Amino acid sequence: MKILALGDIYAKLGRETVAKILPDLKKEFEVDLVIANSENLTHGSGFTKKHIKEMQDAGVDFFTTGNHAFSRQSSVDMFNEDHCPVIRPANYPCKERTPGKGYVILETKKGQKVLLVNILGQAFIRQDLNSPLHTIDEILEENKGHDFDAIIVDFHAEATAEKYAFAFYLDGKVSGIFGTHTHVPTADERILPNGTAFICDVGMSGSYNSVIGIKKEIAIHNMRTQMARKHEPEEQGDTVFNAVLMDIDTKTKKALNIMHIQKVLKK
Repeated sequence: MKILALGDIYAKLGRETVAKILPDLKKEFEVDLVIANSENLTHGSGFTKKHIKEMQDAGVDFFTTGNHAFSRQSSVDMFNEDHCPVIRPANYPCKERTPGKGYVILETKKGQKVLLVNILGQAFIRQDLNSPLHTIDEILEENKGHDFDAIIVDFHAEATAEKYAFAFYLDGKVSGIFGTHTHVPTADERILPNGTAFICDVGMSGSYNSVIGIKKEIAIHNMRTQMARKHEPEEQGDTVFNAVLMDIDTKTKKALNIMHIQKVLKK
């Protein structure tokens, strides 16, 4: 089966870019499942029901998040709804009091079953989280009786070393791991020794000439003066689309291939 994973979709330009590129990409590669990180969907922080629907109409099947999962009340409200098409990181310490779910079992139109998990890194983000490794162990143990065609993890983390340690720990236990959060694609997509597809960071979809989606003038001002101005998304100019296509052998649950896709739209 073919699974397309999009990194962080950043604000209006990100949504517009995905809407332009994704439909044709799905047809070209005969994609079975599309996953996208939605934590920056609405003005660079959190998401709304309207913008989730906009991305569903463009062809995204399900959404993950990260450290901005609860940045908007609209996001919290959606997590509390039945059949919410978004998951939040599974390793929040108070799971019974945290809105939403940390993993989901999806079924494609072909009847293929996929376990999708969202985990948040600790390094430089949240030291008070539960261990990513202990959390993923618990989830795999809870679901070991299911016959999945693939197991996919969005590891939303800052440090490349933490992402690599996490990936090698899970090598052979899951089908694919795609890193999100830094918004900058890494040139390290690979199949790990025991058959798990991995990329350290997929990269974002959004403004091409920006600082991870933010207006570059604001980012430069903040660096030069140390007098922070509020981050504002860049909403004009060229855009970029980033994703990885993972080809999974449903018999072995291991990856056959992983390919990074980047497309730049000139305005």
